[in-house]
Amino acid sequence: MNSSNSSNHTSRKTDETMQAENTSHPSTAELVRRFAVIPAANIGDAQERIGVASSLSPTWTGAKLAGPAFTVWTRPGDNLNIHKALDEAKPGDVIVVNGGGDQSRALIGDLIGIRAKSLGLAGFVIDGAVRDADALAECGLPVFARSVTPAGPYKFGPGRLQLPVAIDGVVVSPGDIVVADADGVVVVRREEAEQVLAEAEKIEAGEAAKRVAFASVV
Repeated sequence: MNSSNSSNHTSRKTDETMQAENTSHPSTAELVRRFAVIPAANIGDAQERIGVASSLSPTWTGAKLAGPAFTVWTRPGDNLNIHKALDEAKPGDVIVVNGGGDQSRALIGDLIGIRAKSLGLAGFVIDGAVRDADALAECGLPVFARSVTPAGPYKFGPGRLQLPVAIDGVVVSPGDIVVADADGVVVVRREEAEQVLAEAEKIEAGEAAKRVAFASVV
């Protein structure tokens, strides 16, 4: 085999190997798509009931989200770094904010919500308060928070972006998968996402089969 044929064979082998690797591990987008249709409760069960931020609730009925975390650590009652996050987050991201659990000042309202929606963000998870709940519902942006208050935020800082943060006692690192629905928020570590997803899908399928069986008895 001449050097040219050998090079072509090696190139084809490399391409095939890369394709095999790509097909063996789902992308983040694929993981998010599949997690998005599984109840947060099933996902929590799939990871031994840890990683659950159940004190954070949807600000409007029917809100759901799923996406990779873009993390923000801010001084309680201050949203300067949330504005900075909007400039850096990518479409599909969930902005996760450690606001210290403070409920005296809303960290976002409808203006930030409308902007986030226009940027294609998946939503917000905030360990703190928000406001303009009706307007957030109207614009359709899923927001999960500790409470709602009409009091507005300060904009002085300090804060940090894209480092591990805590929400309701749960550690969230950039890129972790965040899923939220009416039951609350669950966080899946990115490096464990495939394993948790497989178990969550198994749990959901098992529960669906039980519902059918129970209904047939009635």
